[in-house]
Amino acid sequence: MRRAIRMAWITGSLLGLLAMGMGVASAQRVEGDRAAAQGLYQAEVSVHSQGESERGTGFARALAQVLGRISGDRNAAQRPGVGQALRTAKDLVDSYDYRQDEGVSPTTGAPTFDTTLIVRFDPDKVDNLVAALGVPVWPQPRPKPVLWLAIDDGRGARLVGLPQASAARAVLDRAVDRGFKLGLPAGSAAEQAAVGAIWRGDTAAVARISARYNPPMQLIGKLYRSSGGWTGDWTFVDHGRVLGHWTDEEPDARRAMAAGADGAADALVRRYAKAESAGTPGIFRVTFVGIDSSEDFMRLSGYLQGIAVVRHITPVRATPAGLEVDLDLATGMEGFRRLIDDDVLVDESGERPADAGAQDIGSVFRLR
Repeated sequence: MRRAIRMAWITGSLLGLLAMGMGVASAQRVEGDRAAAQGLYQAEVSVHSQGESERGTGFARALAQVLGRISGDRNAAQRPGVGQALRTAKDLVDSYDYRQDEGVSPTTGAPTFDTTLIVRFDPDKVDNLVAALGVPVWPQPRPKPVLWLAIDDGRGARLVGLPQASAARAVLDRAVDRGFKLGLPAGSAAEQAAVGAIWRGDTAAVARISARYNPPMQLIGKLYRSSGGWTGDWTFVDHGRVLGHWTDEEPDARRAMAAGADGAADALVRRYAKAESAGTPGIFRVTFVGIDSSEDFMRLSGYLQGIAVVRHITPVRATPAGLEVDLDLATGMEGFRRLIDDDVLVDESGERPADAGAQDIGSVFRLR
């Protein structure tokens, strides 16, 4: 049972994990093929049941994961407009299914059954949302830095190489959660000698040892016991340039280790992620035409409230030219236009010039 095996990893000592030979990633650049890119738009979340309400909540959490991976921003869900988008996450879903995982309770030994919702989002719709909200995009292909990690549990520091990959599972998995991968050195005798350079913070020496691997990026960390539990000291180097240095102290070794991936992702995003301009937030006067009844108005109002960038709707007046509304937008009109569905609203702004001497009515949309 996968869950039982995972619990064994968690409860074992770090040195015991170091002794386990489970190879995973190699230290080479991710090629960014189509399958890897598509994986950015898929997420798995635990749910209590397969009911509709629970599924809707799961869609929202899955979309938050996907936006976090696409942007590399661990706080992507807190960006303006994203909260509204999460409430309508089902509209972006391409397909979904469930998986049942059987395990054993670590306290009672009784069988346990966990349900996982697997959600695949439509890449085009998600990309459109990201552009409309001005969320930064961390482009593909993404680098695969080499993880140079030394662990000292009180009996001397040792390098984590490919044969001891399970000992670094927390940082490797966290990197995947943040949208990239880490590679490990092969762990040769010469590379084991890098422990000294890691411990004294000699990034140049580590970079020289890492020269055989691509790309020339290194996440260098030392993990050791401290009064608060475990401390991780981390440095991220890109082409010989230190992009970040941070320290994290946690009661749990896995959390201190995962902080390494978070810091590396933050450094990479600051350098490489770029946001597409969606305009400046504000209140915009918009005219809607084709509103011929109260039912049309209610349909329009409900639709506008579901658009992620719309914060508030204030009807202004009805004129022969149409219904004028002030839209309070989390972005400019560019973001609004990216999110409207042509099957519901048609942008006629460039097709309805004002009559000679008449007032320019600005942005105009027709309700189908």
